[in-house]
Amino acid sequence: MEGHHRTTVGIDSADRFPQWSVHETRDLLAARAELDQTFLETKRNKVLWEVVATKMRDKGYNRSAEQCKSKWKNLVTRYKGCETMELEGMRQQFPFYYELEAIFAARMERMLWIEAEGGSSSGTKNKGLAIASDDEDDNEENDREKAGSSKKKKKVHKSGNSPSSSGNISVLKEALEDFMKQQMQIEMEWLKAYQAREEERRVREMEWRQTMEALESERIVMERRWREREEQRTMREETRAENRDALISALLNKLRREDM
Repeated sequence: MEGHHRTTVGIDSADRFPQWSVHETRDLLAARAELDQTFLETKRNKVLWEVVATKMRDKGYNRSAEQCKSKWKNLVTRYKGCETMELEGMRQQFPFYYELEAIFAARMERMLWIEAEGGSSSGTKNKGLAIASDDEDDNEENDREKAGSSKKKKKVHKSGNSPSSSGNISVLKEALEDFMKQQMQIEMEWLKAYQAREEERRVREMEWRQTMEALESERIVMERRWREREEQRTMREETRAENRDALISALLNKLRREDM
């Protein structure tokens, strides 16, 4: 009972850790991106996650290696969901989609470079063949469990050319071609959406300018009419004043003649 109580307390205390902020998550992705190639080339991923946690502590965050790894897995899972949905709105709701896309695109570029250089089928190819290969714990355990069988397979194929090597290369090429096509499609969709937004913004700006020009023209017309009315009113006032002065002068002259 005492051990169970301690376990429960540990889980509760882990739940009390503050949530990941956007800035903190981007720093985690930056640290993970720096070590992405090393993650794919080595099986000692626990040590690498300690390095990631150290990088996070250097930036002022208090996160353990297990927390960093769990957050990474959650982000990869959400990225996979956005990839399958193929909806721009779903990707916009996931603010780290393009950061993860850049990490996986850089990984595929490294694979293409290795393939172009004639590299052998190494851990980098095996683990970087698809996004789903980021389950480090599973890979690490499976690698240990299958170490003996892998050695046996290598001994069998040493006597001649591996019949599956060409098939693996073909599968790899097809996967790379599909990935590049998907990236191009994503870029085209993003470009179309950007151009549509720009066109909409340009139309709205043009409408706004036309409205402001119409208002300015209307203001100028109204101001000109007001000035014309003021000039006419001033002329009428001056005419009335002149007539009044002339009438008063005529009356005064008449009175003077009568007095004489």
